[in-house]
Amino acid sequence: MLQPSRDDNLIQELIEGCSNNELKCQEMLYKYFFGYALAIAIRYVGDRGEAIEVVDDSFLKIFDKFFMYDQERDFKGWLRRVVINTAIDKIRKGKGRNSKERNINESDIISLKENDADTGLYLTELHELVKQLPSLHRVVFNMYEVEGFSHKEIGEKLKIPESSSRTYLTRAKKELRKLYKRYFQ
Repeated sequence: MLQPSRDDNLIQELIEGCSNNELKCQEMLYKYFFGYALAIAIRYVGDRGEAIEVVDDSFLKIFDKFFMYDQERDFKGWLRRVVINTAIDKIRKGKGRNSKERNINESDIISLKENDADTGLYLTELHELVKQLPSLHRVVFNMYEVEGFSHKEIGEKLKIPESSSRTYLTRAKKELRKLYKRYFQ
């Protein structure tokens, strides 16, 4: 039988403290999962500053509704769903819209090329390209390709037709191919 790790015990203690509204436990839980939540948020909003806002808003929601958390379930999964929904809400409200294509400057290209090898596109390079997509294309791409949502689920969450989700994904992939050719070939 697997024994719980030290981290598992710490997380359980923090969760118990958060369920009792202990501020120190909330602070420690926030710090422990900040990087994880930020990585998710950046995939959706693209900008680090906006992603930090999404993370902060997500944790505020979590601490406000901690009584809804089922401690039998994985906390990371709940946090992931809250961060994704918060990012989508921010984009939907127009606060996170950045539909202009961001131009990659020369230093970005140099930093991306540093990892270039015969093995193909690295995850960090793909992330840089995905950040270039218009916000709705980026969200649909991340939800479908990274998070594993179906087009039906994406349509329901974004309040768009299922067929639009498919269209946005197709356009995102087409744009990623163009960006790849522009910067890596």
